[in-house]
Amino acid sequence: MQIGYDAKRLFCNHRGLGNYSRDLIRILSEYSPDNQYNLYTPKIKIDVKINPSNTQIFKPAGAYQFMPSALWRTFGITGAIKKNADEIFHGLNQEFPVGIEKLNVKKVITFHDAIFIRYPELYDASYRKIFTAKNQRSCRIADKIIAISEQSARDAIEFFGADPSKVEVVYQGCNNIFRQKATAEARNAIRAKYNLPADYLLFVGAIEPRKNIGAIIRALANDRIDIPLVVVGRKTDYIQELSALTNELKLTNQVIFLHNVETVDLPGMYQMANIFIYPSIFEGFGIPILEALCSEIPVITSHGSCFEETGGEHTIYIDPTDADEIANSIKTILKDADLQQKMTSEGILHAGKFTDEKIALNLQKFYKSL
Repeated sequence: MQIGYDAKRLFCNHRGLGNYSRDLIRILSEYSPDNQYNLYTPKIKIDVKINPSNTQIFKPAGAYQFMPSALWRTFGITGAIKKNADEIFHGLNQEFPVGIEKLNVKKVITFHDAIFIRYPELYDASYRKIFTAKNQRSCRIADKIIAISEQSARDAIEFFGADPSKVEVVYQGCNNIFRQKATAEARNAIRAKYNLPADYLLFVGAIEPRKNIGAIIRALANDRIDIPLVVVGRKTDYIQELSALTNELKLTNQVIFLHNVETVDLPGMYQMANIFIYPSIFEGFGIPILEALCSEIPVITSHGSCFEETGGEHTIYIDPTDADEIANSIKTILKDADLQQKMTSEGILHAGKFTDEKIALNLQKFYKSL
């Protein structure tokens, strides 16, 4: 098979949809090497290693080289798909280029979430209007739809009118580096590089209101939990609100914000943490939860959404708005070594549902069904 991909996020986003896209191509190129994978991107911001024997990158050509990149993604990719005679086109970001329905190509999207519909206050009105229209069109014209969780499948059907017969859940995974134990030497180097304390709680993800980091900070203050909290994520405007909160609660020296952590350092950072805490309000899948399970540390995350799918039976689930419940969960884990062992051993077993081999098998089966 020859499969084309909208690969903008693969080459331009460091986490989230970028990680999903990079892992999908990495897994397919390794486990289904006989296919040809064509990656369409308007620009390259991240150096991504690809397998040149079965993967090729296509960027704007002709007049499109001198136009805004959004125009090429919207209109120009269609011509490239036709020229390359792709048999399948996979929109990794819930959208298709204009005119693709006129081509002799099977159309697939990955549907991640409908967070901008569930929490409109977090998004600009024009963004919501444009992306709602794109999602409705994609769900309508797609031959099949990959949902990254059962929650995402329900959202595609409920909010965008996707035909249930088109929707199939194909779970995603995480980068294999999180399944590899960091050596003692590597851990010591990471601890020194980022000035990490001996013990700490960890959050990894986008620093934005939906991730609800403030609830962790309030939990530390409410119960006077003195273990440091390390927050890893790209710096955003929300950091000002969190900094004000730490000042107000006199936790400035207890909450550590790290904004430029290299991906290769993240596994060691996870593995040295006492607990991973992810009180997000809503997710489509929650890759950091899986990264933490693979790193064999206890996880606290939210009830509902997709969290139970990703976290499994032995993660502790809390009301993300209840700081006292978060605090009680932290204290329960910290004081119970047997519970820590149970959570980590069962967590790594649950993470086995999301291995490269299983994901590759499911993706290849999905494509062949077209």
